Order: sequence, then C-alpha cells, then structure tokens
Amino acid sequence: MRLAVSSQTAPPLSAAKINPKRARKTLKSCLETERGVEFETGDSFFRRESSVGRDLGVLSASLQSPLRLLDAMCGCGVRSLRYLSQAGAAFVWANDANEDHGDLIASNLSRAGVDAGTGRRRWVVTSSDANRVLVESYLKREFFDFIDVDSFGSDSTFMRSAINALRIGGLLYVTSTDGYSSGGHRPQHSLASYGAYVRPMPYSNEVGLRMLIGGVVREASALGFHVVPLFSYYSYHGPVFRVMLRLNRGKLSENSYYGFITYCTRCGNSHAYSWDKLGQISCPCSSGTVSRSVIVSGPLWTGPLHDGAYVGEMLELAKQWGWACTGSKGTDLDKLLNQLIDESDPELPFGYIKLDEVSSRAKVNSPPLASMIDALRKEGYAVSRSHIASNAIKTNCPMSVCIETARELQRVVNSENVLV
Repeated sequence: MRLAVSSQTAPPLSAAKINPKRARKTLKSCLETERGVEFETGDSFFRRESSVGRDLGVLSASLQSPLRLLDAMCGCGVRSLRYLSQAGAAFVWANDANEDHGDLIASNLSRAGVDAGTGRRRWVVTSSDANRVLVESYLKREFFDFIDVDSFGSDSTFMRSAINALRIGGLLYVTSTDGYSSGGHRPQHSLASYGAYVRPMPYSNEVGLRMLIGGVVREASALGFHVVPLFSYYSYHGPVFRVMLRLNRGKLSENSYYGFITYCTRCGNSHAYSWDKLGQISCPCSSGTVSRSVIVSGPLWTGPLHDGAYVGEMLELAKQWGWACTGSKGTDLDKLLNQLIDESDPELPFGYIKLDEVSSRAKVNSPPLASMIDALRKEGYAVSRSHIASNAIKTNCPMSVCIETARELQRVVNSENVLV
C-alpha cells in the first residue's frame, strides 16, 4: 500500500545535495514579486508569463492535504517557495539539475521560514537528475502527494518514474513546450515522446494537451494505474501546455477516453474512434468510403480536459484569496477558471472551431463570438468559448450548421444596414 511518509523524512543520501561549503557564485540580483511572494531569479531561466500556471498549481496543491511535494525541475525555486508559503505544504523537496542554482534556491526557500511547531525547516534542496530523485524515492517507498515536473520541450522520460513515486490519489503536474509536435510537424517525434502520431489539425493547441495527457495515460496503464485530468491549461507564450492529473488504482477500462481523432478537410467535422474501429475510419461526407480528406491523429486523450467540480473548488479558493479579480495588479483567474468550467460540459466533444474557418467556408464576414454562441444555444447545441483560442468555440454542432448560422447572422446584419 502506498503511504505518504512523514514530512520530516530526509531525502535519499545518494541525491546530490547542495554543498554549504561551496563558495556562492555571484548572481545577477533580480528581485521579483508574484502574488505577494518575493524571490530572486539570479541567472536562472524564469518567465513572468508562466505565473498563471504557477497560480493554478498552488490552488490545486492547497486542495491536497496533507502535502509532501516534489518540485523536480524547480529553476530558481519560485514554485517551491509558493507551495510552502501559499499552499501550506508540510514538506517540499526542491530539485534542479543545475548545481549553480543551489544556493539561489536555498536562499529563496529560506523566506518561507520554519515549522512553527518543531522549529525545523520544511524543505530540502538537491542538485540531481529528476529521474534519479524520483527512482530513489520510489525504491525507498517514500511517496509524494504532489509532483510538479516543469520540463522543457517534449521530455517525457520522467513520466513512468514520476508515477511510481506518487502515492495513490496523488497529483501529477506535467508540462510540454513542444508546439511543433502538437502542430503535427514532427509526427515521429510525438510518437517517440508520447506514443501518438500527430498530424496537422486546426485545433492543434488542444491536441497538444491531449497528446500530453495521453502520454501519461499510457505510462500509468503500463504500471497498472489510471489517471484522470483535473484541469488542462494552454498558454501561447512558449507555447506551454500544463496538465494536472490524479493517480488512481486500476488500469484503463474498455470505455476509456484513449483513442484516435479525425478531422475532415472537406466538411470540417471531427470524430473520435476507439481502437476496435480503426479499420472503419471514414467521414460521413464521403459516404463511408476511404477519403484523402480525413486526417487521423492518435492515440491520445479524447475525454474531458477538466473536472468541472474540481475547477469550481479552485475558483472559490481564488476568490477567498483575492486572486479571482485583481485588476492591474496581477492576472485575473476568474475568467480563465470559468472558461475551464464551461469547457468541462460532458456534451462538448474534443477540439474547437475557429470562427475564421466558419466564415471562410460560409463566404461571409466572421460573426461576433457572442452572437454565434447565443444562436447555437437557441438551436439546442452545447457551446462554450475556448480558453485556448480567443476567436473559437467548443460545440457539438456540426460544421454545416455553424456555416448556415454564420450566414444567417450575416443576413441579419445586412438587413439592419439596409434599414439604416
């Protein structure tokens, strides 16, 4: 049985610890403040634009208690510091392979103070390969409640070891910054990293999230577990794909959301196919015959990207902390989290439809987003905005109906102009 160990458990002795006798290198002083937490970045890699992903991680970690947390690729340590200061983590292990950043990380984490009851610090800093930390923790049966792996590119080598080091019910926060693979420009690369052969599709940035989730689903299943996404977040800078998943017992069921998706360039519709339907992939617009217009990608995650109830808890916490609507002082989370809740509607399929594509097919001006949403809802379709693309909708409405709706909206505009 997997049990989280005491927050005072020391890291494996074989992990490369920071040597306090090593002379601290002169670092470029750069003091930053994020959600009221001060820290230095030195010469480490740091993106202010990634603060939303850190906000989401802290909110999620705060809902997971007790919390023994590993920040496997911590950079300057800002995430680790926020997990200690804001999420109330009992213990944080901050690891970064770059030994030159060890003193900087330790200096930042010292701002979190010590445990009020014991007077001991609640963190440790190591400079080791992330996989080594994960594997040694697993071998010692010292499991984590929360593992954050903020990796670069499409590095997926840590996935299996991270799952092994996570307790049942624990949270895994994974990252990809590989926009080329999600865009279908390197299918052999996505196949090697995530087990998915990805081809170009109009909703490629959502494919990036589903590709990432699918990679974790595959690794978890191989170990006898299954994972469920709690929220998925895309940011254009980088780009950055971040997904929070919960680890559960038991392999994937036969009705799991792990399969193939298609997009038809002729009619603009998309469909999902399970493994047993691979020989039957086609598009209704081609009368069931094989068509060159059908693009297939997979296997990847085809189910909901978010757990609406869970994101609702995050939103309530953000409101309590004053993070939901902060105006010019920070990033507002109210709009984003509400969009994620809307996207979690079980009637909404994978993918999104860009209104530019609709207008191009309809040969009219691009309709206003709000008008399009209202019109489709009146027709009984499920529809929401997409947090990934500003001028796109998620809907179970066929492309043909979207096209006719856009034309009708254009006719209304034209008639109003005539009356004026």
